[in-house]
Amino acid sequence: MSGGSWAPLWGVLAASSALLLLVLLVRHVRRQRRPPGFPPGPPGLPLIGNILALAREPHVYMREQSREHGEIFSLDLGGISTVVLNGYDAVKECLVRQSDVFADRPSLPLFLKLTKMEGLLNAKYGRCWTEHRKLAVSCFRHFGYGQKSFESRILAESSFFLDAVDTYKGKSFDPKHLTTIAVSNVSNLVLFGERFGYDDSDFLHMIEIFSENIELAASAWVFLYNAFPLIGLLPVGKHQQLFKNAAAVYDFLLRIIERFSENRKPHAPRHFIDAYLDEMERSAADPDSTYSTENLIFSVGELIIAGTETTTNALRWAVLFMALYPNIQVQVQKEIDQVIGPNRLPAYEERASTPYTEAVLHEILRFCNIAPLGIFHATSRDTVVRGYSIPEGTTVITNLYSVHYDEKYWSRPEIFCPERFLDGAGQFAKKEAFVPFSLGRRHCLGEQLARMELFLFFTALLQRFHLHFPHGFIPNLKPKLGMTLQPYPYPICATRR
Repeated sequence: MSGGSWAPLWGVLAASSALLLLVLLVRHVRRQRRPPGFPPGPPGLPLIGNILALAREPHVYMREQSREHGEIFSLDLGGISTVVLNGYDAVKECLVRQSDVFADRPSLPLFLKLTKMEGLLNAKYGRCWTEHRKLAVSCFRHFGYGQKSFESRILAESSFFLDAVDTYKGKSFDPKHLTTIAVSNVSNLVLFGERFGYDDSDFLHMIEIFSENIELAASAWVFLYNAFPLIGLLPVGKHQQLFKNAAAVYDFLLRIIERFSENRKPHAPRHFIDAYLDEMERSAADPDSTYSTENLIFSVGELIIAGTETTTNALRWAVLFMALYPNIQVQVQKEIDQVIGPNRLPAYEERASTPYTEAVLHEILRFCNIAPLGIFHATSRDTVVRGYSIPEGTTVITNLYSVHYDEKYWSRPEIFCPERFLDGAGQFAKKEAFVPFSLGRRHCLGEQLARMELFLFFTALLQRFHLHFPHGFIPNLKPKLGMTLQPYPYPICATRR
């Protein structure tokens, strides 16, 4: 065909493309309109809405917006209508009093690409989530904290951890590596029945990839990808690194599952993987079964992340704050010396006799807000909250940071003060608005295990060592942003007491 013959065709293609683009833009703008009766919220930019406002400390931004728009307000995340819950009363009203309505997960492009809305943590509210959560809870009890011997296995890991710290002979080091492996090994005992060595480079690399993805998942690029999935075609952007990391982790988990399922005896499970494979065999004839190799991989990966990231960062914050406040550290050590003594490892039941230590750990979890926004929820059906109409499928963000800084329940919440968890007699006092593990049907299933780890590792560490920064070092107390808040790397000196 001659050049002139192509001209009409190019004109038609150009006109069609322009029309398609116009239709998509109109559709997107219509999606940005708040539904009738929807909660109010701050105005957004055309197309991208409020996404850019979340680039820095989104939990702080949301708390600030709640002062103007109320405890329940809305954001436009590029055409994704989102409701934000702030303060303890609003979070409890939705996650507890309407627990089944707010127990779903949003079908965001990121979740769809990474886990197909299946597995465990990101599964839609239905059979897949119910079956997988029930199995996970059962395994954590049967292979974990429900066993009398499991506490001794945590203490054994803490001894490995303390001995590794001891190799630095009081010289400064970054505790992130040792803490990450030690904490992960407790979950590994449930998932695989074994621990990994502190020099296992393959496993450490996988954990580092997980940690990087936790940061990337909260980046503006990912919010843009959720709003405009077509940007996934672009060869650049943080979302591409996240996808690359996820593929590498998937392959690693497949190999590790095959390794730890060797010599398996059906119906005699040694760990989570065996128990899962048993369920796959039992339901093999069920065409609607949710158990599959792919869902096993998703579940193991999610449990590793959940079992490692939050507790690791809690311990890293704890070490940092003990070095920052030596007077608090001394008081904790005095209590440990009086109750436990210097020559034996602590017991979890002794937390009732160490109220100040318990208060310190609770204040670290409150003040540092390890998972400030939790994992996004979604409504499973239309509902009404405080007169606002919230349609089925609406993305819901629970701002747990705002709960822990809710001035209705916390006096001077911006101050680090362990004494807020003590009563007038110096005994530990529970606080209703303390929810680091969230609330409702999607609350953290590993809460009991995390509490055990945190207490046993923390007390064992301070029993043996005095923690301090190298001379002249000033720590950065601003958190490193991501789906979890972790401290920036810092050096610590651990000298024998």
